[in-house]
Amino acid sequence: MVWAIGDIQGCYDPLMRLIEKIDFQEGRDRLCFAGDIVNRGNKSKEVVEFLYSIKDSVDIVLGNHDISLFAVYWGLKKPNHTLKAMLEAPDLDKWIAWMLSMPFVRYYKDMDFALVHAGIPPRFDLNDALEYNSILTTKLQSNEGAKWLSTMMHNDIVDLPDNRDSIDAQRYAISAFTRMRFCHSDGTLDFKHKGNPFEEGKESDFSPWFLCPNRKNIQPKIVFGHWSTLGYYEDENVSALDSGCLWRGKLTAKRMDTDMIEIVQVDCPEGISPYQG
Repeated sequence: MVWAIGDIQGCYDPLMRLIEKIDFQEGRDRLCFAGDIVNRGNKSKEVVEFLYSIKDSVDIVLGNHDISLFAVYWGLKKPNHTLKAMLEAPDLDKWIAWMLSMPFVRYYKDMDFALVHAGIPPRFDLNDALEYNSILTTKLQSNEGAKWLSTMMHNDIVDLPDNRDSIDAQRYAISAFTRMRFCHSDGTLDFKHKGNPFEEGKESDFSPWFLCPNRKNIQPKIVFGHWSTLGYYEDENVSALDSGCLWRGKLTAKRMDTDMIEIVQVDCPEGISPYQG
């Protein structure tokens, strides 16, 4: 069985309950994580340690919190206190090397879906997404990865530049793949709003990226996380799997190797109160 799973963000105990509920068996099943496996939950070390222990059964795409971990590891930003145990672990270098080997976008041709943390932006078709995934992963995994990542941080590029080989085009791609939620009607991205799109966007010119009227056609279903206020959402084009585990919501898995929609969820009472931000 193949399961796509939403954002964990260091919530180890709900992950273990979900693993048990789907009857995961190493060697038989595959787990495809939509990014943000670490950070604000209190057991990032345990999450990464477990996933590494079953790494031959695990696929991950990188999310914004995973990128933040790399930035902390390379001294580009200060760590969240919840990463302390992981950063002090003797296996840290091994875990980081493994996570750095992960892409931003995965395409499962046999099951006809693409996995990405936040989504594929309106300016990209599937080939564009895979091309920029290759560019970004090559840069991140190079000997100059830390220097390159420092140029990617704190730059909101809301539209694809005319020069598709430029550093700003890379900034656009990495921001879209890991942080995108809304876009304006002209296809430019909006990184300011984070609420429920079916409430927040009704009286404005922006919409969820996947409902952008000018979005390029992508045939495979796009499976993504990142958007906890959206929650689990399904339509003919996308599956959104971040159901707010960190915020005392649910951790969601969707089975991908069947045409039937099969969703499994567990409650996450160990999370952070949404009122704590």
